[in-house]
Amino acid sequence: APSPAQALNVGDTLKLGPITLMDGKVLTPEDLAGKHIVLQIWASWCPYCHRQNLNLIQLARDTKGGNLVVLGVSIDKDPKAAAQYVQKHGLNFPVAMMTPELDRAIGKRKGIPELYVLDPKGKVLQKDTGEMIDLDVFELDRFGK
Repeated sequence: APSPAQALNVGDTLKLGPITLMDGKVLTPEDLAGKHIVLQIWASWCPYCHRQNLNLIQLARDTKGGNLVVLGVSIDKDPKAAAQYVQKHGLNFPVAMMTPELDRAIGKRKGIPELYVLDPKGKVLQKDTGEMIDLDVFELDRFGK
């Protein structure tokens, strides 16, 4: 694992253990087996995250039932604010709160949103900090094919 000063980078591996989602469901390693994961770190107060979330809703819709899972991880200090956001904007992909374990595993952030694409073994194939161009988000569906 990267040391805390180091951020997760392309080529590194992020092992996702069981993740408790905001609705209380648990996403297990079995649920994620064989799937590519688009992991977005975001916050309810971040306008760039919001625009990217709208694109991720579309991506999740387009790739439903395929081999791609969109997973949102909120860094909101108040889980209620994140939960209200998820409900208000109809996020159709699993969302979890940041945990100390996940925070350590991901390492230092340069900014949000921060988006990672992981292969089924947890290897980071792509990393983007800041808002991506819409088209680049929609092109992530290639990882689900």
